[in-house]
Amino acid sequence: MKKIGFDPQTYIEEQSKYILERVNHYDKLYLEFGGKLIGDMHAKRVLPGFDQDAKIKLLHKLKEKIEIIICVFAGDIERNKIRGDYGITYDMDIMRLIDELSDYELEVNSVVITRYSGQPTTKIFINKLKQRGIKVYTHEEIDGYPVNVDKIVSEEGFGKNPYIPTTKPIVVVTGPGAGSGKLATCLNQLYHESRHGNAGGYSKFETFPVWNVPLRHPLNIAYEAATVDLKDVNMIDSFHFDYYGEIAVNYNRDIETFPIIKRIIERITGRESEFHSPTDMGVNRVGFGIIDDEVVQEASKQEIIRRYFATECDYKKGLLDLETLNRIQILMEELELRPENRPCVSPAREYSERLKHRDDWDQEFTPAVMSIELMDGKIVSGRGSELMDASASAILNAIKVLANIGDEILLLSPNILEPIQKLKANELSGRITSLNTAEILIALSISAVTNPTAQLAYDKLKNLKGTQAHSTVMLNKDDQQVLRNLGIEFTCDPIFSSKNLFYI
Repeated sequence: MKKIGFDPQTYIEEQSKYILERVNHYDKLYLEFGGKLIGDMHAKRVLPGFDQDAKIKLLHKLKEKIEIIICVFAGDIERNKIRGDYGITYDMDIMRLIDELSDYELEVNSVVITRYSGQPTTKIFINKLKQRGIKVYTHEEIDGYPVNVDKIVSEEGFGKNPYIPTTKPIVVVTGPGAGSGKLATCLNQLYHESRHGNAGGYSKFETFPVWNVPLRHPLNIAYEAATVDLKDVNMIDSFHFDYYGEIAVNYNRDIETFPIIKRIIERITGRESEFHSPTDMGVNRVGFGIIDDEVVQEASKQEIIRRYFATECDYKKGLLDLETLNRIQILMEELELRPENRPCVSPAREYSERLKHRDDWDQEFTPAVMSIELMDGKIVSGRGSELMDASASAILNAIKVLANIGDEILLLSPNILEPIQKLKANELSGRITSLNTAEILIALSISAVTNPTAQLAYDKLKNLKGTQAHSTVMLNKDDQQVLRNLGIEFTCDPIFSSKNLFYI
């Protein structure tokens, strides 16, 4: 059984109380929300017991006082940037976010396109939103932001961007990822609120790094691993220490920009800022929900290893540079972590190595094997074949173990699988006829209608949520998405499954 290291109820109570205390100082509080508003899988992984939807539940609790502005950088729309944990583009993630906020009875005021200059793909996205009755605002890029304070706080800076009317005392400003323009949108609104004679305030809700745990705690190092491509580095907040004599942890970008942001806010409001450090600006109380530090440390170490594999694969695909790869390797060395500290790695590699020594194996390729660590610690493996790929095989073997079905029993009849393979090969002109995970699961669902054994196995799919898996080759996008949907946390060795550049 998975150990718990975090109390979500204590966290929500502490967090909501603190936000309400902060808003009492202003007519309106603009609250920049970093990280994932819904489905914060990173927090769930490093803080066992954390509710992945804790933030949205917190906002639901305060729904009478809150409305939401969603920001997205036009450049991210233009290059179809992907949100890694869902495997969807940022524009689709905004659609998903609006739907889910509505389910929680939270009002979405509008979507703001930041640094917009008429990009064609972004124009189409804007039209889609407007056709669905969603208000859209566009903000231009301000030359010299954020250092040219004179220009920023003027009619030629924030004054050029539109004011977004709001009605609630707390305005949550969020976005699908880093660089969405959340801070600039908050400051833009503060500028216009000041011009309207309103006392506006700014605060930041950023879950990581956790300011009140040690700087090199695995929990904070896991944040560095998660943002290794952004080159974020955790640091002691020197401003906080100088003013209060207390150690607090923040990250380099917030510390570096704090003096400038403080000056901008003071210039906008015409009064001295009450913030003496970037930590002061934050309202995060997640550290107070930790109830077992040892459990959190171990979970964080496992997350660092997962990020290491992801970074290696992205480097192999040409998506990241060598500096980023070196950085994640340094983080692994700092905690003396090895890839094999992830329990499902060695079984997969050892099985793959055994397959290499078979007479019928083409030595040019690494045998595809996936090993899944079930919730009780048992490891189940599957290999790729002409019939199905390794992830499909591993999943079938895993649900057979969970359902106590003998290994010799076939879940899927050849009468079902062969027509699917023929369809792929002939009618669909497929170069790869082995069945992928989605196709195998569809076949299983069909078999379950008439086969009680298949139904028994099918019912165990839900028990794969939260399991760990490792593949000896990089998975294709379709298999990755199925594994995400099943809740399987997977890693891959940075090895291409074939020489094909397109058909993988």
